[in-house]
Amino acid sequence: MTSRHLKRRTQGGFSLIEGLVSILIFSLGVMSLVSLQATSVRQSSNAKYRSDASLLANQLIGQMWVTDRTTATLQNFSTGGSTYTTWLADVQAALPGSAASAPTVAVTAAGQVTVDIYWKAPNEEAATPAHRFTAIAQVK
Repeated sequence: MTSRHLKRRTQGGFSLIEGLVSILIFSLGVMSLVSLQATSVRQSSNAKYRSDASLLANQLIGQMWVTDRTTATLQNFSTGGSTYTTWLADVQAALPGSAASAPTVAVTAAGQVTVDIYWKAPNEEAATPAHRFTAIAQVK
């Protein structure tokens, strides 16, 4: 055999190996993109729940602002008055898992209002602690 035939024979399977390595690298890249997409969707959902909790807390504080702002009136928002009950239904409708731990509203004699809202995303395990949003406002 000539040296030309020997050279071809020694390089015979090299293109196949190059093809397999390039497919492996491409597959790893695609898998990384899929993982990145899943993380992006999860973070987007978490941001939506935080935004909804903020909106709901500010909604209740806004309702407190339009009252006469006396301590007795503000206390009605935290002890289960009709406004709190309606607001609680809105919270439970907007945030998943909020029925397990009801939001709390604390009002001090000085008019400081603290609203704590809890929720748990549908895809989280039962052992995972609930997310919490706290809004504090001075209503005078």
